[in-house]
Amino acid sequence: MVQINLPENSQVKKGKYFKDKTGSKNIRKVNVYRWDPSSEENPRIDTYEVDMDNCPSKVLDVLNKIKNEIDPTISYRRSCAHGVCGSCAMNMGGKNGLACTTPHAEIDGDIDIYPLPHLKVKKDLIGDLDGLYKQYQSIEPWLKSNSNSETQEIFQSKEDRAKLDGAYECIMCACCSTSCPSYWWNGDKYLGPAVLLQAYRWIVDSRDDEKKERLKMRLILL
Repeated sequence: MVQINLPENSQVKKGKYFKDKTGSKNIRKVNVYRWDPSSEENPRIDTYEVDMDNCPSKVLDVLNKIKNEIDPTISYRRSCAHGVCGSCAMNMGGKNGLACTTPHAEIDGDIDIYPLPHLKVKKDLIGDLDGLYKQYQSIEPWLKSNSNSETQEIFQSKEDRAKLDGAYECIMCACCSTSCPSYWWNGDKYLGPAVLLQAYRWIVDSRDDEKKERLKMRLILL
């Protein structure tokens, strides 16, 4: 059996316990990863008893309720709350996903919430996405045209447009990349599924004039 020795300050410890004060009979325990870079303390798991009778259906609603009514110190990203921006990506019940679209009813037992795996943690549930965005920038995700006209529309057939389906919808939330063991081990070299999908999206775009150069670049990056 492989034994891994972690630095002492990386070991996750048991944290604070916040008991319900509402008297509700419909209580769920929510275990949240906490870590503050401004302190020298170990990461910890804080547990919150949450009244589910007065909480909407998504995991993000649970976190908002905790922050607004129980513990205002908890940190996480959120924005649109409609599955569009990707800000609230995290690991819930052992699976990566968007907190705003994940129903807490689908998680059995306690609700365990962690930041996305593999990423460095900035604070609590906030992962450092700088590396992912630098990789995204490296594929030059914009239309390249050799046309001298800046006003003429670039036409595209329905068939060519259909080739983009399944690629352009990606919101770069990092859920897939941080679920990929190859990305965990070689994140400095391997672009990961999210960025590779975006690279493919521009290679197959019939309006782009740099397909050959993009393919050469992908071979170098791969």
